[in-house]
Formats: sequence, structure tokens, C-alpha cells
Amino acid sequence: MGEEFYTVIKLITGEEIFALVTVDDNDGDPIILMQKPVIMQMKFNHIGHYVKIKPWLTIPTDDLYVLKYDKIVTMSEVTDEQTIEFYNRYINNDDVDIELDGKVKVSDKMGFISTVDDARKNLENLYNLPTNPTKES
Repeated sequence: MGEEFYTVIKLITGEEIFALVTVDDNDGDPIILMQKPVIMQMKFNHIGHYVKIKPWLTIPTDDLYVLKYDKIVTMSEVTDEQTIEFYNRYINNDDVDIELDGKVKVSDKMGFISTVDDARKNLENLYNLPTNPTKES
């Protein structure tokens, strides 16, 4: 058995799996042993962005799965500590959403920013404008 490492695997089915894996030579026919494989998705909403993690198989019966190389399009080792931490937190807590930032950062590019009082005054001024302006002669 080889060394354990975290990796993302793209399968020929289109699925992308994240797992802690070991490569076993298996007498010249190498296989990948995946421990607790998951699917990670980046989600974005009005609050911020977060990672949604769910099990690869919805009714898991084992923690260890065997995968042959002919089912893999590509795979890449993951060394990003935050991604590995998300995975380990999921494995330890079972089915949690993990927020990346939790807050939307306000910037000038988001539009006009004002106080509630200023916004109220502006809206009242707009409401009080005449609907059919007429010219007085």
C-alpha cells in the first residue's frame, strides 16, 4: 500500500469526488482505496458563499471503497488546508454546511449606500413629486 493523500477525482460518469486515498499496486493492476468519499459543492447566496458537502453514496455501508483506474478521467492531489479542514469537519460532524465567510462584504460597487434616515428622506421626496408637472404661464 502507498502513502495516503487527499485528492479530487473526476470519474467517467462526470462525478467529482473528494477523499483521502491510498493507491494499491494490486499485483500490477493498481486500484485506489477511498476513505469516506464525499461530493463538495461551492454554493453562493445573498449571505455569502459556503461549501456543501454530502456523501458520495447516499446509503453508505462502508467507509472504504475501491476504484479502478479505468473509471477515472483525472485526479489531482489537494494540499489546500482549508479544503482538507472542511472535509475533516464533515467527517467528524456528519452532514454540515460550512460557511466560508458568513457575511457579505459591502463595497461601493454594490450601489448607493446610505443611512436609513437618508434613504427615507430620499424616498419621501420622490413620493411627493408632482405626477403631472404643468407649466404655469
